[in-house]
Amino acid sequence: MSWISSYFRFPLIWKIAIGFVLGAIVGLLVGPSIAVIRPLGTLFLRLLQMLVVPLIFFTLVVGAASVSPSRLGRVGGKVIVYYLVTSAVAITLGVLIALAVQPGAGLLMPAEAPEARTPPALSQVLLEIVPTNPFQALSRGDVLAVIFFALIVGLSISAMEHAGDRRVKEQAGLLFRLSQGATEVMFRIVRGVLEYAPFGVFALIAVTLGTVGVRALVPLGKLTGVVYGGVALQIVFYVVLLKLFRQGIRRFFSAAQDPMLTAFVTRSSSGTLPVTMRAAERLGISESIYGFSLPLGATVNMDGTALYIGASVIFVANVAGVSLTPAQLVGVIVTGTLASIGTAGVPGAGLIMLSLAITQAGLPMGPVALVAGIDAILDMVRTMCNVTGDLVGTQLVAATEPGLEAEEAQATSVAR
Repeated sequence: MSWISSYFRFPLIWKIAIGFVLGAIVGLLVGPSIAVIRPLGTLFLRLLQMLVVPLIFFTLVVGAASVSPSRLGRVGGKVIVYYLVTSAVAITLGVLIALAVQPGAGLLMPAEAPEARTPPALSQVLLEIVPTNPFQALSRGDVLAVIFFALIVGLSISAMEHAGDRRVKEQAGLLFRLSQGATEVMFRIVRGVLEYAPFGVFALIAVTLGTVGVRALVPLGKLTGVVYGGVALQIVFYVVLLKLFRQGIRRFFSAAQDPMLTAFVTRSSSGTLPVTMRAAERLGISESIYGFSLPLGATVNMDGTALYIGASVIFVANVAGVSLTPAQLVGVIVTGTLASIGTAGVPGAGLIMLSLAITQAGLPMGPVALVAGIDAILDMVRTMCNVTGDLVGTQLVAATEPGLEAEEAQATSVAR
C-alpha cells in the first residue's frame, strides 16, 4: 500500500519526534488511565532488550578479533581512561552545581523512609565479571560477564589469525566471518525494530507523563533543573572535547540525534545500544572500535547517572539538614565513579548507585523517597547523557587511530 511505503520512506527521527510530542499531549490530557497502553511501550523495550545480549556478544567478538592484540590493548586503554575521566567530571559537575543551587533546601523529610536496595560490594561486582558458566551468563543477560567472555573469544580468534599454523589461521578466518555474518543479521533485525519505535515512544511518554504529571515536578523543580542543567553543561564539555580533536560538531550530532532521543524515551543505555551502533556506522567509525567501546560503555560509562548521583546526594543532605565535609564530597565523587562499573544500563538502575553513594556519605535513606518520586523524569535525561558520552568517546578514540581501517583490510584479506 502507498501509505505503508510513505511511512517507511519518512525519516525515522521525525517519526520518533512526532510520537514523542503526541504521547506527551495525550498523556497530560488523559492522565493515569492512559496506563492501559503501557504494553505498547513495554513491547518496544522488550524488542530492544531482545537484541542486547547477542548484539553485544557478536560485535565484541568481531571488534576484538579485527585487530592485533597489541592494537586492541591500545584502543581499550584509551576507551577506559576516557570513561573514567568523563564520569569523574560529570559527578563533580553535579556536586558543584547542587552546592550552588541547594536544591533540597526547605523541603521536609518524608514521614517514612523507603526500604533501600542494598547494592553489591565492589569486590563482588568485579568477581562476577568472570562467569562460572558463560552460557548461563548469556541466558541471564549478565552484561559484564558477557562482555568479558566475548572479549576472551575475540582475542583468541585474533591470536589464531596471527599464529604461524596455516590450518589455525583458516579456522580463525571461518570464525571471524561467522561472527561478522551474525552481526549483520542483528543489524537487519535492528532496522526492523526501529520502524516500530514511534509507536513505542508514544506509549512510553504518554504513560510516564500521565502517571507522574506536571505537578510532580513542582516540589522537586530545583533538583530537576540541576540535573537537566548539569547534563547540558556535560554536553558542552563533549563539544569541547570534539573541538580539541578537530571533529565536526554538526556531523556528529546529526548522527547522534537518533540514539540521544531513543535513550531519552526508553531510559535504557543497553536498550539503545543497537541505535547507537547504527549512529557510529553513519559516522564512519571502524567496527573494531565501536564494537568494543559501545557495548562496554553501555555498562560501565554512566556520565549522566554519575551527575545525577552527585546532585542527588547534595539534595538528600539538604533535606536531612546535613553539611557534607570536603572529605565526604571527595568520597562521593570516587564512589560514584567506581560504582558506575556495576550499574546496568537499564531504567531505574541509578537508584542503586544513589543508595550506595548515600550510604558511603553516611546520610539517611529517608529523603531518597523524594528523589524516587521523579526518578523517571530524571532518568530520561541522564540516560541520554550516558549514550551521548559513549558515542563521543568512540568518536575520539577513532580519531586517534587513523590507520585502523588499513590494518583491518589487511587482516580480512589474510583471513580469506
